[in-house]
Amino acid sequence: MKPTFVGCMVESRPPANPLFLREEELRQGIELMFYAYRDFTFESDQQLKRYGLGRAHHRALYFIGRHPGHTVGHLLSILKVTKQSISRVLKDLLEQGYVEQKSGARDRRERLLWLTEKGQALEQELTGRQSQRFARAYRETGAEAVDGFRKVLLGLLDPAERAIVDKRVRGGAR
Repeated sequence: MKPTFVGCMVESRPPANPLFLREEELRQGIELMFYAYRDFTFESDQQLKRYGLGRAHHRALYFIGRHPGHTVGHLLSILKVTKQSISRVLKDLLEQGYVEQKSGARDRRERLLWLTEKGQALEQELTGRQSQRFARAYRETGAEAVDGFRKVLLGLLDPAERAIVDKRVRGGAR
């Protein structure tokens, strides 16, 4: 039996049905992921345009809201973008009053990030739409499918990132 990744543990299972690994099934999965992402982001993208913001701003708002008081470096490690990219996004969010930045208590060079009330309201509005999509899909497919979906998403991550991301996701907000 081949070990397979499940959550943060390795579990022994029989090999996957080879029909699931055929080129056509893999391409269908990729295509469905593209369509799902398109629809998952569409409503939020429309709302963001009204404020002159984009997906990068939404991701930053989301993760600052999930991890309030964390550093810019922590946000960089989550988003895996350049300092230049995050600087532009944070500049917009700070100037428009969605995010506030404070120096760290122990290290004044640290830049700690929080959503303002305005930022929390926008993040909740954007994420609320996406939460409704997830809730509908979860209801329609059931608990076993939800668990399988979670495993597939974790399996799509680079192996070195799986345990880190799984811990972050399960840990939620601070």
